[in-house]
Amino acid sequence: MALAIFDLDNTLLAGDSDYLWGRFLVEKGIVDGEFYERENERFFAQYKAGQLDIFEFLRFSLAPLRQHPPKTLQLWRREFLDSVISPLITESAIQLVEKHREAGDTLMIITATNAFVTRPIADRFGIEHLIATEPETLNGHYTGDVEGEPSFREGKVNRLQDWLEANQQTLQNSWFYSDSHNDLPLLEQVDHPVAVDPDEALTEVATTRQWPILQLHN
Repeated sequence: MALAIFDLDNTLLAGDSDYLWGRFLVEKGIVDGEFYERENERFFAQYKAGQLDIFEFLRFSLAPLRQHPPKTLQLWRREFLDSVISPLITESAIQLVEKHREAGDTLMIITATNAFVTRPIADRFGIEHLIATEPETLNGHYTGDVEGEPSFREGKVNRLQDWLEANQQTLQNSWFYSDSHNDLPLLEQVDHPVAVDPDEALTEVATTRQWPILQLHN
């Protein structure tokens, strides 16, 4: 049984859930709009340039989880999913997932975006296995810190290796779909790397190495 792994943001989704969650908080007046918008844009630019300090970003992005009770956060998240995320789930992305499901592959999403945001998105795709950055909780409340290793760049490889060992799985005949050069460490591990609407740097690598390039959303 092959493993079919999907990046989430700008791959299965026609947008970036992490960035858009920040925009949603600004638009709702939940966070300081001027400061949060400026920092959100700064971190997003760093990510695209391959220069993101993941721990600095997570201190910023997880702070609102610490500042509000879980029930309130869940209400906001439901509104975010319905109003922002649902329109970004395209028919072409659903068909790609279903192709692998029908082939009997084990489906997984692996994403640097935190699990508070991404677990219900994975559920909407019907994908059980999710490796995401885990926000730390204490007594049922978010602390604003990270539990374990963030699933970013090489962290995706490390977290996946832990999952493979725990589930007695291998990467034989595995697939990984991603849009970003930040995912090169994992793309290089699988048998079938696929660039999806790739950024400029990943387009260059995929072209040089003759990896398939899939236009899923454009």
